[in-house]
Amino acid sequence: MTEDLTTVPVAHDPGAFVDQVAMEEDTAVLFDGDKGQLPYEARRAFALLLRSRYLSAADNPGEWRALLAHQDVLESRCHDLFLQLVVDRDYELAYKTQVREDGLAVPILLKDEPYKRVETLMMVHLRNAFRQQQGAGERVAFIDAEELVEYALSYLAQDETNLAARRREADNAIATLVREHVLDEVGEGRYRILPVIEVLLPVDRLHELARWLRNPAGDDDAADPGGDAALDEGDVEEDADDAPEDDAAGEAAPSGADAPADAPDALHDDAEEALL
Repeated sequence: MTEDLTTVPVAHDPGAFVDQVAMEEDTAVLFDGDKGQLPYEARRAFALLLRSRYLSAADNPGEWRALLAHQDVLESRCHDLFLQLVVDRDYELAYKTQVREDGLAVPILLKDEPYKRVETLMMVHLRNAFRQQQGAGERVAFIDAEELVEYALSYLAQDETNLAARRREADNAIATLVREHVLDEVGEGRYRILPVIEVLLPVDRLHELARWLRNPAGDDDAADPGGDAALDEGDVEEDADDAPEDDAAGEAAPSGADAPADAPDALHDDAEEALL
């Protein structure tokens, strides 16, 4: 459960604080027949949280403040839907996960699908690039599409002949990561790596993934990192289908996470050194 704080610091304003607000203090009617008990910004925060993979202070500062001010109520609303609300104040983002308890039958609202091999491989590279640039003092981390594509293609089997199909897989993987708000396109072929990558791939996962990366592609006995995803695939309603993939693109990363949240891909003898 999240901390029960009466006041919490407001993102980007160290001198300000947001008080927890009781529901009955905010009863403005927003539309005909409105019986809601939350103020407008808190409702927006809840709706965005349900619609999107995560809610960040950087992208939605007003809703972030409202979420902090009404965290207890929003957590209760999530529990009514068999969801857990997770608020990460370090990275200033909030997300939801699906409740899964042995012996408790609940309707599943959130998809729990692993990313494809190329997508999860890119996640590992993005996480490393993010850490390296942050360590060098950069406030924002960037990466070029060609760097991601070249990295993914470097993991191909030596006898791979359909390079055009593999290139399409890589391009589709980048599009998926943009759609899921792991990457933000800032120019043609140029992307900002969003801080959520740190939540999706914490250090302990990288050690597990290093072992998995050394397994041959498609090995059914490859190590499964296991455990629940850091972020369940958040959109309750998907408004965009995955781009079509070639048959060879269909290999999924190990289950036990929403792929990046738990599992990347491919192989290299030096994979562990690259991750650590």
